[in-house]
Formats: sequence, C-alpha cells, structure tokens
Amino acid sequence: MPSLKEIKTRIESVNSTRKITSAMKMVASSKLHHAQTAIQSMLPYENLLEHILKSFLLTVPEAWNELKSERQVKKVAFVVYTSNSSLCGGFNNNIIKMLGSAIDDYKARGIDDIIVYPIGRKVEEYVVKQGLTKAGSYLELVDKPNSAGCAAIAKELRDKFMAHEIDKVEIIYHHFKSAGSQILTRKTYLPIDLSTESIGNENDRDLSGNTTTAKAQEYLKKRKLEEERGKAEAKPLNDNFIVEPDLNTVLGILIPKQLNLQLYTALLDSNASEHAARMVAMQTATDNANDLLRGLNLQYNKSRQQAITNELLDIVGGSSNR
Repeated sequence: MPSLKEIKTRIESVNSTRKITSAMKMVASSKLHHAQTAIQSMLPYENLLEHILKSFLLTVPEAWNELKSERQVKKVAFVVYTSNSSLCGGFNNNIIKMLGSAIDDYKARGIDDIIVYPIGRKVEEYVVKQGLTKAGSYLELVDKPNSAGCAAIAKELRDKFMAHEIDKVEIIYHHFKSAGSQILTRKTYLPIDLSTESIGNENDRDLSGNTTTAKAQEYLKKRKLEEERGKAEAKPLNDNFIVEPDLNTVLGILIPKQLNLQLYTALLDSNASEHAARMVAMQTATDNANDLLRGLNLQYNKSRQQAITNELLDIVGGSSNR
C-alpha cells in the first residue's frame, strides 16, 4: 500500500496535469471560434461561385475545359491535411490511415507513380518515413491559413494536370460539421466534377456549437440574424448566361478561382476540425484527471484515517502496559 507522501505527490502531479489540460481546452476553444468565423466569412462566396460555374458549364453544351476531361490514370497526386502538433485525439491517425488505404488501392491497380502534397507536419513525417514522393513542405499553411498559399498549390496542380504530368488529384481532410463531429473526407479534386449539382452538400456545418464566451456567442447570433435577413432579401440567381468576351476566357477565370477555393475551404475545415478535436481531447483528459483526483483523495483520506487510528491504538496500548 502506498504511503501518504506517495499519494500526496501523485495528487499534486495529477492536479498539475489537470490545470494544463484545462488551459489547453480553453485555448483550443478560442482558436475554434476564430476558425468557425473564418469559414462563415468565406462560405457565401465559395457557394455562389461554385453554383455559377457549374450551372454555366452544365447549361452551355459547347462549354469544355481540359480541367474537366477524364483520362486514363497513370500518375496520381494527393493533397492531404493534418495538424503540425499532436494532443488532438485520433485526428491525425485517421487521415494517415485513409491516405495509406488510398495508396494501397492505387498500387493494387498497378499505379505506383504517386505524389503527395503534405499540408501539416504529421502527414509530412509519414510521407518521409514511408519513402513516398513529397511535393514540398507546407507547414506554415497549417499555423497561418491563407488563400495565397492554397492558390499557389492549386496553380501547380492545374499546370501539371494540363501538361499531363498528373492524371488525377484527390484531397483528404476532415470536413468540419460541428464541434463534436468531424467527417473524414476523400474526394476528387481534378478532373473537376461537373456531373451533378452538389451545391450546399457540404454546407451542413454548425458554426456556433462550441463553448465560447458570452460575447462571442452574442456575436455569432448577431451574424446569423444578419445572414437570415440577407437571404430573405436576396433575389434568385438568373442562370441564363450571356458570355462576354468569349467562352474560353470566362472559363479560364472561373475554374481556377473555384479550384483555389476548394483547397482553401478544405484547409479551413481541417483547421477547425483540429481545434475541435483538441478541445474534445483536452476536455476528456480533464474529466479523467478529475476522476483520478477523486479516487486519490479518497485513498489519501482512508490512509490518513488508518494512520491516526494506528497511532491512537499504540498510545492506548502503551498506557495499558503501564
């Protein structure tokens, strides 16, 4: 049975760890709020641009662009999003497992020419360890998400796809649905998908579901009311397009913008999912620390009571012998 000093040391250690996990949970909650705000600010533009582009391409029969042409797959590229740090549950492991499974699927079909764009330290370490071809290092994008970095990656992928250096591009990331739910997603990036209208399919996020300050909650409620008022006043989009100056010029501008936004949206989703996963993991760790402390305090009190009882018995026994 451990001594009182050992139990007390253990209590101090667990209590110190609980303070750390509780602080990390609050930091993750704050970062999650900022990530949700970034998604909320970007989504209306992204959805409207995607609607205009896909409606335009589907309603104009002669519309054609090399970025939507499918061909025999000989070389594949993956854009994979993870975090730079750990302590976020199974967030990184799930992404790495899906990447490994996807690579195995292609190798089983005889496609060994695979290149990975690792956005995040964890997937970059995996790519190096497995000896896969790495397209570059993009650690700064995870710490400071920005559209310019995503646009540079998108341009490189477009150029390689049009030069037939890459035949297919897939992205793997966590789609942020709510603070408690992040959906592991794998989808085709190039060739661009124009077979169905998928407007709003991924716009199922709960962007106000984390426990932030009252001021932040009030801010989100105010934004939501303004958006609902804006939707009520908005006019329906007219899909009868008159193309000026010509079809190829319009496509040459719209398609790159939409592809840039796809990568940026995935980055923001992954960023929000990371903070949500870390918030949940730290809350679970804090709860476990509380359970441990309750058990240790009970054990300490029992041991202390037993020690006092033994001392009293020794005193009584000694006085009786006199």
